[in-house]
Amino acid sequence: MKEKKNRKPMGRAGSLLLSLAITAVAGFAYFYVSLPAINPQSGDFYSFLGLLCVVYTVSVFALSVKPADDNLVRTPKEKLKEWFQFVKKSCLPVLLLFAAVVVVAIVGQIISMPIFRASAYRELLTVQTGDFATDVAQISFNEIPTLDRSSAEYLGDRQMGTLSDMVSQFEYSGDSTQINYQGRPVRVAPIAYADLIKWFTNRGNGLPAYVVVDMVTQEATVVRLNEGMKYSFSEPLNRNIMRHLRFQYPTMMFATPEFEIDEDGRPWWIAPRVVKRIGLFGGVDIQGAVLVDAVTGESQYHEEVPNWVDTLYVPDLIMQQYDYYGTLVHGFINSILGQRDVTQTTSGYNYIAMNDDVYAYTGVTSANADQSNLGFLLCNMRTKETHFYTAPGATEGAAQRSAEGVVQDLGYTATFPLLLNISGEPTYFIPLKDATNLVKMYAMVNVAQYQIVATGTTVSACEQSYIQMLRDKGVTQTEQLPQTEAKGKVTEIRTAVIEGNSFYFIRLEGEEVFYSLSAAQNREVVTLNVGDTVTIEYAQPVSILDSVPLPSIYDGYTLTIQSRSNDHPSIPSVLYPDLYHGLTTPST
Repeated sequence: MKEKKNRKPMGRAGSLLLSLAITAVAGFAYFYVSLPAINPQSGDFYSFLGLLCVVYTVSVFALSVKPADDNLVRTPKEKLKEWFQFVKKSCLPVLLLFAAVVVVAIVGQIISMPIFRASAYRELLTVQTGDFATDVAQISFNEIPTLDRSSAEYLGDRQMGTLSDMVSQFEYSGDSTQINYQGRPVRVAPIAYADLIKWFTNRGNGLPAYVVVDMVTQEATVVRLNEGMKYSFSEPLNRNIMRHLRFQYPTMMFATPEFEIDEDGRPWWIAPRVVKRIGLFGGVDIQGAVLVDAVTGESQYHEEVPNWVDTLYVPDLIMQQYDYYGTLVHGFINSILGQRDVTQTTSGYNYIAMNDDVYAYTGVTSANADQSNLGFLLCNMRTKETHFYTAPGATEGAAQRSAEGVVQDLGYTATFPLLLNISGEPTYFIPLKDATNLVKMYAMVNVAQYQIVATGTTVSACEQSYIQMLRDKGVTQTEQLPQTEAKGKVTEIRTAVIEGNSFYFIRLEGEEVFYSLSAAQNREVVTLNVGDTVTIEYAQPVSILDSVPLPSIYDGYTLTIQSRSNDHPSIPSVLYPDLYHGLTTPST
């Protein structure tokens, strides 16, 4: 029987070269999967370096181990000494690098802590004080979002089910972004491959559509593209949007890219560039963004993003920066012990569309986080311009419970409120959802007096009821409302269909306001012409809406025609019996 030969250990040079090769393969695999930024301000970068050091050391040790000598007995002390000699001889530089990585990471964390840099953290966000009634214009009915994110995504997912040619291959991604698109508040989201097999069979053409949900009308639409989107989160390999960005910009740190469409409906990924402004790891902020064409993958970094981009900052980051601003007002120790003048944001947020931009809203409360707000913040999601408005009153949670109490017999659930300006009053607007996640009613809750709660099945009905409550409670005065009667010659007529009803907007000679009349309640208004002399009377609760470029519009009036212009004589009622049914034909 032949004696078994012991394997000879690999030479030093060979073991080092093979160890480097193993380390390179392991490093590339880790980089491809984890996508760390090669940036000293990224914590993932230090994890990456540490992993490379460990893999190299283990590889060298494994490849250099000598075969056991059964005739040689070594004590544990001798084995430990031999191991240290091996480390000193083969891996000392790598171990020194590993130690340096650990030290830099620890020291970097320490010098970036708020306890040492409280003033720097507070300066991350500049907060201006604003006047609510002046800064926040009253929003017309066709601009008020009536959905929250979950409801919008439910409608988007349900719309995908109506498309027989797509539903088996694609699904709604659920990764939606709220933007202003052509003057409308909407949520947009790409579709995604249904599974890995569907990706493999459809990847050549890409994703053929995206979903738009109108936050006002609650209409979901699947928009088909002439050329499919090749870059998205549902791509598992190189066309994955995060991997595509990392390979093109290996040193940049990115926040999660947001899906948006420009004014022409072309899909883009907006990847905000993350920077650390305090110490090595502290003071997370945004500095510009990389815009990636979702179809072609072409990308460009913008220090100042185009105006059509709505979401550069995210509400969570703004709330974090305000919490630094509010809690560190008198230093770090005061934020923990005395808490004098300490404020913080509430637990949620929502979005408001104003001036073709998207603003994030969140409340501001005291350090005790009780059931009352001190005011609220509005922050432009593109520019980070932030205003604080003093408005003592209920928190969003208290307003939600108040609204749910009114409809408790129906079992509706209140969504997170949207802040509106109704008759100059800060008002929580709260859509109420049923068990199927569909909006069934609306509530308006006064911020200062949250026992004032109005509900309605339409936004218009809810607002009219709310304004009447404000008058009844003495919150708004009679002199704030427009005149109850106006007479004069008609100089301008405009029409619009609002929530399925026809409205006529009448301006009288010498006035700068429009009177809104419902054709359903004023059937003779359809016969009105410029030059007619009329009497307009207030007949129901009034809402004053600022409309641009039109002057103020006074809603809720009825019409009496006093005389007709010579160019447009009266229409005999006999020709239109249905139109004049139930009315007294005015004398001419």
